[in-house]
Amino acid sequence: MNRRTLLSQGLVGVAAFFGTRPGFGYPFHILARRADPITLPKLPYDRNALSPYISARTLDFHYGKHHAGYVRKLNAGIKGTPWANKSLEEIILGTAEKAPKIFNNAAQTWNHSFYWASMKPKGGGEPSGKLKSAIEASFGDMDAFRAAFLKAAGGLFGSGWTWLVKNEKTLEIRQTQNAGTPLVDHRLTPLLTLDVWEHAYYLDYQNGRKAYIQAWLDHLVDWEAAARRLG
Repeated sequence: MNRRTLLSQGLVGVAAFFGTRPGFGYPFHILARRADPITLPKLPYDRNALSPYISARTLDFHYGKHHAGYVRKLNAGIKGTPWANKSLEEIILGTAEKAPKIFNNAAQTWNHSFYWASMKPKGGGEPSGKLKSAIEASFGDMDAFRAAFLKAAGGLFGSGWTWLVKNEKTLEIRQTQNAGTPLVDHRLTPLLTLDVWEHAYYLDYQNGRKAYIQAWLDHLVDWEAAARRLG
């Protein structure tokens, strides 16, 4: 399954998206015009479902304040502009390096929704099947992948995201600063992401970013969602 096919499988409707989470993993209307504002999708689990690894208090702030704020500022920023009726993907691709305020809010809206869909209660552990084979082929084994992901996410300076992506025939770990997103690179298909902005973990781990990353890998990462995106 190629990246374009994944993009074409966007779902109309947040409820349907969170029921199955196929393909790319965001409920925007792919390549379709919108007449309504971009909305904040509902979380795919209860606010306390990720506890004790990510608390309900963190989700209240991270999802309810930060993510919601990006959606609100994006809608305010595109009102009355040519982007007002574009899909979220079109906004991201069209404003990258051209309209940073709109791009930042659009990309952060998308990145956060992809982050929520990269986790699940009772997740973690190791993948199986085709995804595990692809990770082993690209990194050597699961231990080597884990070490590389920990190093990348733990070493990212400042704020940003750590991604597992498919780059043509191989898997790679990529870092993006601030609102950066692999959507702007047509070669890449995102499989998973970890938010390493401080607001993602500070209430639960303070400055212990490494403990947050370890907890995410051990208990939260949704390998089944990543396998569906790999195809």
